Amino acid sequence: MATAVASGLSRQMYINGEWCDSGQGRTLAVINPADESIVAEVAYGSRVDAERAIEAAERAFPAWRALSVYDRAKVLKKTAELMRDRADRIARTLTQEQGKPLTEAKGEVLHAADTFEWFAEEGKRAYGRIIPPMNVAKRHYVIKHPVGVVATITPWNFPAALPSRKIAPALAAGCTVVSRPADQTPLTLIHLFECLAEAGVPPGVANLVIGPSRELASAFFEHPAVRKISFTGSTEVGKELIRRSADQVKRVSLELGGHAPLIVFPDADVRQVAQAAVIGKFRNNGQVCIAPSRFYLHEKIAKDFTEAAVELARNLKLGNGLEPGVQVGPMFEAKALEKTTELVEDAKGKGGKILTGGSRSTRFDKGYWFEPTVLREVNGSMKLMTEEPFAPVMPLLDFSKLDDVIAAANNTPYGLAAYVFTNDLTVATRMAEGLEAGIIAINDPVPATPQCPFGGMKESGLGRELAIEGLDAYLETKYVSVGLRQS
Repeated sequence: MATAVASGLSRQMYINGEWCDSGQGRTLAVINPADESIVAEVAYGSRVDAERAIEAAERAFPAWRALSVYDRAKVLKKTAELMRDRADRIARTLTQEQGKPLTEAKGEVLHAADTFEWFAEEGKRAYGRIIPPMNVAKRHYVIKHPVGVVATITPWNFPAALPSRKIAPALAAGCTVVSRPADQTPLTLIHLFECLAEAGVPPGVANLVIGPSRELASAFFEHPAVRKISFTGSTEVGKELIRRSADQVKRVSLELGGHAPLIVFPDADVRQVAQAAVIGKFRNNGQVCIAPSRFYLHEKIAKDFTEAAVELARNLKLGNGLEPGVQVGPMFEAKALEKTTELVEDAKGKGGKILTGGSRSTRFDKGYWFEPTVLREVNGSMKLMTEEPFAPVMPLLDFSKLDDVIAAANNTPYGLAAYVFTNDLTVATRMAEGLEAGIIAINDPVPATPQCPFGGMKESGLGRELAIEGLDAYLETKYVSVGLRQS
């Protein structure tokens, strides 16, 4: 078993403070979606490795919980500093394994570092409270207690930001962690764990296991030491995890699918909003859970917005994310490319009109490339209006009345995010109160930030990440009642 990284980036897992190979010696190839080349081979573990990591986290929990919150904060702050120092190198790895442009990748790494720093400070504010007693011979108070061993499961689309939203608050709260990244993007999280290790996280407190999703999830749900599971991914998988959590009544936090509406009112600056909308839609190639998926345009500005959006989308620079000036990279794998093609063909077959894009790009010999797409003549029978479209596809619809567009926007089982562009305070207020989404972004195409809660309503998830809610998700509430000796 290797205990240290000789040079460069480790390709191993991190269990109980040691870099190690899979117990079975298995490896997994990480593929660059831009050219289908192999970026690296990483250790690929099994349930046995997951159980070893869980048991290490269980042993480490009492000492980590007992450590001063200020000492835990030092580790998190140092981790943030190291991530910022290495942001360029981590971002390059992220682009190679995930595909997004280098500027987006670096922004994600810095967001992840900000998340560690935020929770380093917020962990110091896990306040309890004193409750006035009805009986003067008693005293009542509430204290917070870390949940225990936490398992985190994260997807491929934000391999730095999403794990950080789970690992940082869990560690700040006094929990220990076992993390599983997506098979497609493990290298970024390896970078993050290198930072954690060098920041001084004790052995067993933070563990990284790479392996098959179902096999590792079974270990997480069946091992009694795991008290909470935090998952980001599809609604379909989230529902399965809810069912599996019942056997041991495990706590779950779920950040699931979305189908965000973006609504433009006639008083908005059309050109400016079109630019914000195109940025929001095609960021990470539309592979963002809070990306706008349906664009409702007031009939007074629909024509002007459409023309501006088509022009902007058509001129986006598509290419390898490591190349200067690239705005849109490849899709992350062949299945995503096939899914996008199916959505567009379904829309065309049901009357949709392609204004730009609409097909796989032929400019690249290899890789998973789809042209940024804008379409009109959209109707509710199309798959892209009912399924989460994790794709660079921008469907445009018209509306005339505020109440009608609220009803249309809410007509989905999802409720993660919604976007509104207006300069009318009354309209903004009515939309904020009427839309059924956990995140309402008014004149803001990129609302996520560490100090504000992130999460959805309806089938978009359970609980919140980031902000004070993100810390509370890893804490139990203890009520203590003390009877005083009578003199």
